[in-house]
Amino acid sequence: MKTVTEATARRMSGYLALVILFLLLAANAYLIYYMAENRMPEYLWVEIPLFVITMIFPAGIFVVQPNEARVLVLFGKYIGSVRDSGFWYANPFAVKRHVSLRIRNFNSEKIKVNDLHGNPIEIAAVVVWQVVDSARALFDVDHYENFVAIQSETAIRALASEYPYDVEDEEVSSLRSRPQEIAERMKHQVQTRLEIAGVEVNESRISHLAYAPEIAQAMLRRQQAQAVIAARKKIVEGAVGMVEQALHTLSEQKIVTLDEEKKATMVNNLMVALVSEVQATPVINTGTLYQ
Repeated sequence: MKTVTEATARRMSGYLALVILFLLLAANAYLIYYMAENRMPEYLWVEIPLFVITMIFPAGIFVVQPNEARVLVLFGKYIGSVRDSGFWYANPFAVKRHVSLRIRNFNSEKIKVNDLHGNPIEIAAVVVWQVVDSARALFDVDHYENFVAIQSETAIRALASEYPYDVEDEEVSSLRSRPQEIAERMKHQVQTRLEIAGVEVNESRISHLAYAPEIAQAMLRRQQAQAVIAARKKIVEGAVGMVEQALHTLSEQKIVTLDEEKKATMVNNLMVALVSEVQATPVINTGTLYQ
């Protein structure tokens, strides 16, 4: 497929065109008056072409608003675009098609797709985009707004299948754990698909992410269990460190001399007091372990 690249169209100031139009109107009025006054119909061969030119001339006048472009097509051939805002005049026979260059948002619908582990999830995203090449947007794709919507949803589906919804290992990327990385990856995928349409993606982010309703409750229980296990692991690691520090301090300051059996008992009591989910009741031993 032959691509069309945006080029600057030849044009002139619309105010100059208005001056020329007024001059043409004045010339027509004067010539008609002159022929009627002097009864000289032979000047019709001048008046008729002048009148036709005067009628056609205003068709070339057009206005370009800020952040928009006019694409000029002359008898099926692209002859350039006008991006500069203002009052302009170009070939009156050229069709002047409007293309917005403003930044726009595309909010996708909630899409059900399987993640990397095969779990059904619901995902939606917002894509911030704008047209940067008006010619490609009009001539290289059909209805570029629909093209943006379809290709963006395709990129979202592809991205969701490349990552798991969530993982225990913080070093592994997932849709939930690395939002910035996922956003950059999504932007790249969407941009790759929309480049052919002369569209630039400014930002792309996930706006909705959840497990599908049929597995949401089961996954919630699994996440809660994983959270409890992770929390208990941290508590045990901290308790072991505190017991180790306590034994080291008692030995270093020579507060009490403990044999291995007494150390084991102290470790047991300390671990119970530190790790227990309910308030521990200490047992005061007034004797010794050997009596």
